[in-house]
Amino acid sequence: MINKCVDDLAAALAGISSGASVMISGFGNAGIPTNLLHGLSALGLSRLTLILNAIRRVNDCDPTFFAEGQIEHVITTAFRGPGQEPAAFETQWQDGKVSFEIVPQGTFAERIRAGGAGIPAFYTPTAAGTPLAEGREQRDFNGRTCVLETALTADVALLRAQKADRYGNLCFRGTQANFGAAMAAAAELAIVEVEEITEHALPPEQVHLPGIYVQRLFQAARKD
Repeated sequence: MINKCVDDLAAALAGISSGASVMISGFGNAGIPTNLLHGLSALGLSRLTLILNAIRRVNDCDPTFFAEGQIEHVITTAFRGPGQEPAAFETQWQDGKVSFEIVPQGTFAERIRAGGAGIPAFYTPTAAGTPLAEGREQRDFNGRTCVLETALTADVALLRAQKADRYGNLCFRGTQANFGAAMAAAAELAIVEVEEITEHALPPEQVHLPGIYVQRLFQAARKD
């Protein structure tokens, strides 16, 4: 019988190694897999690549990632909000210890979706004529300049959902869904922390992400 539940954080994160690329769901405070992040940080890995919407949220959640030099590269849409003080990851970036790729949010979402769909690249007018387009292939379509963007995939995706069944079908609560479904499809291994796991299959109308995209489930209360 299919049962994708694991007993603890160690089992949930087993097999992740240094040098891995990790997608992390979350938009604002919604859908951030806090328990999994703390567990990943505690593994003490190195040379990790993080792919996530806002790096500041992860740094606030567990600054150990950067304090202990575990991160090598970050692909993100938001660096620092207005009025925020510089964080450790900014100092490391300035010192050349961490590299960053800043991506417009819509492009970020589409690159992940394309990765899950097996589409290697696509053209978009977003960022055309800006420094973000420098060094990238560009073409005109119907008189509009577009930039070639490559798909994003990852070794691991860490997600948070409200409810799941043991088959891995997920139900998100509101904006908790954000990038989670696309990230699960674009990663080799999708690990999800959920507040409730049911023995019986979720009703079809409650399934926001089919279990075929999920490999491991870990039950955990929300942890700030």
